[in-house]
Amino acid sequence: MQVRVKWLDGMAFVGETGTGHAVVMDGAPEFGGRNLGARPMEMLLLGLGGCTSFDVIAILKKARQPVLDCEVIVEAERSEKVPKVFTEIAVHFRVYGNGLSERHVARAVDLSATRYCSASIMLGAAAKISHDFTIIEGPAPRQEGPAPAET
Repeated sequence: MQVRVKWLDGMAFVGETGTGHAVVMDGAPEFGGRNLGARPMEMLLLGLGGCTSFDVIAILKKARQPVLDCEVIVEAERSEKVPKVFTEIAVHFRVYGNGLSERHVARAVDLSATRYCSASIMLGAAAKISHDFTIIEGPAPRQEGPAPAET
């Protein structure tokens, strides 16, 4: 696996993945950035959220659970001193479905946290990570966002 990070200007960078995807990262204005993209440390948390979500959905689908949607909220505390590493990370799943088994969801979250999610296990070597979940009956509420482009 390989990625490339290229400086644009100021404190903005573009990250390019080996699979051909790009993402802009930028610093906060107080550090010379222009707030054009996610902060690099936010990217770490996004990677954790994506990695563990991938596992949980795959495990629930394999168990033939009627999952309709899933979101994960990742909150982190950082050290006050440099290097400002994550000291605590809380991973909270909201799993939506009709008749989901609490046992299956708990197992999926636990397996991801302790066995499959490389990001969780790697970050867990430096920070205390907790995982929990809420099961919500029915579909997820619609998220407001930009109108779809006309074709």
